[in-house]
Amino acid sequence: MLDQGIKPNRASILNATACVRRENAAHHMHRVIMDNVLDNDHSVQNATMLMFARCGRIDLARSLFDGFTYKDLVCWASMIDAYARADLPLEALLLFNQMRLQCVLPDSITLLAVIQACSILACLHLARTLHAVIIRCFLECQLVLDTAVLDLYMKCGSLTYARKVFDNMKGRNIISWSTMISGYGMHGHACSHAGLINEGWECFDSMVRDFGVTPTSEHYACMVDLLGRAGQLNQALEFIEKMPVRPEAGVWGALLGACRIHSNVELAEIAAKSLLNLDAENAGRYVLLSNIYASLGKRREAYRIRNLMKSRGVKKKVGWTSIEIKGKIYTFVAGDRTNPEMDLIYSELGKLMEKIRQEGYIPDVSFVLHDVEGETKEMMLYAHSEKLAIVFGLIKLGHESSIRITKNLRVCGDCHTATKFISKVTGREIVVRDSQRFHHFMNGTCSCGDYW
Repeated sequence: MLDQGIKPNRASILNATACVRRENAAHHMHRVIMDNVLDNDHSVQNATMLMFARCGRIDLARSLFDGFTYKDLVCWASMIDAYARADLPLEALLLFNQMRLQCVLPDSITLLAVIQACSILACLHLARTLHAVIIRCFLECQLVLDTAVLDLYMKCGSLTYARKVFDNMKGRNIISWSTMISGYGMHGHACSHAGLINEGWECFDSMVRDFGVTPTSEHYACMVDLLGRAGQLNQALEFIEKMPVRPEAGVWGALLGACRIHSNVELAEIAAKSLLNLDAENAGRYVLLSNIYASLGKRREAYRIRNLMKSRGVKKKVGWTSIEIKGKIYTFVAGDRTNPEMDLIYSELGKLMEKIRQEGYIPDVSFVLHDVEGETKEMMLYAHSEKLAIVFGLIKLGHESSIRITKNLRVCGDCHTATKFISKVTGREIVVRDSQRFHHFMNGTCSCGDYW
């Protein structure tokens, strides 16, 4: 285009560069535009900021945002969206509050970005506050927003509020219905989570037979998940081998997850071999296989997988757990010492762990891969972020209140066991949202039936 002497639309070029998500290309395009005398074109400014944000340079994108003399709604929405996409929900919500203080009215696009940020935190108080903002802005009648709010309530652990939104919607489309159905599934009210094998097969078979819908890889993954949860691992592998399409990462991931629960290392290795080729950058795949080995006492194999992950430059996400207390979000990491009340938290944690030990809890040190003594391993388990957040909730919330926490990764197996005992000795409902689903703990049991 340049060779033909035609000047490009600069914002379009920047947007194209943002889609590539390559930092060197972003810097190059920024220099090209600066060399051609960048004026105060707001679309170019916004596109430049968005380009850097999508290339992973959030600090740089924010510096551009702060330097703009005039910020229109698109500018605010772009930066909020950048934070939400970068898994920085607190920063997104803080910026949204600043936007409102500047008397800039949000539109549906801005609110969708804020809803995404709230979904990451799974904060019910924030969800209700944001829903009120949407209603005050007279935007609640928009189908896309209604559906997003419905999904938000589901991810905040409230089936009750989600169903109210669904029932009050003036119109529904296939996305609305699917969101409500998948939400029930997240909370354990669906075929896979309830072990309804025959019903699941009937749904799958009826797709082609009754509705002429060709199953996609996602549908096959659901069937593998259904069979795997029920312990029919060989049938699941046979189902995969007979698939008319090439199995994708989701299919093998479902089988690997089933192998973890049923401790089938042979099939786990088959699934992992395909996964580590199809989804080599996903740290969770390596960690899951490593944990399977560790749980079976195969320490050498567990370390081999961890070392493979390191050699490939794949970095494990830092695990954190958040909890909402009176409208404020508190976040913990393993071994955390940042909270001002940490001495009290650890003191109460020690008392609580002793109580659940007396009820039969036995620490599962297979979830600690460090070469340390047994007692030290137990202390490392005690300091997992899930346990710290739960204890903080027990300290700060009333005796009748449910404890609601959010883990950004899959919940630790030892923490899952410990939480069942904690719900029993405290008589409290504990709701845990992890990266896979919701767990509702009550009286020593979990809604997932110990499969997640």
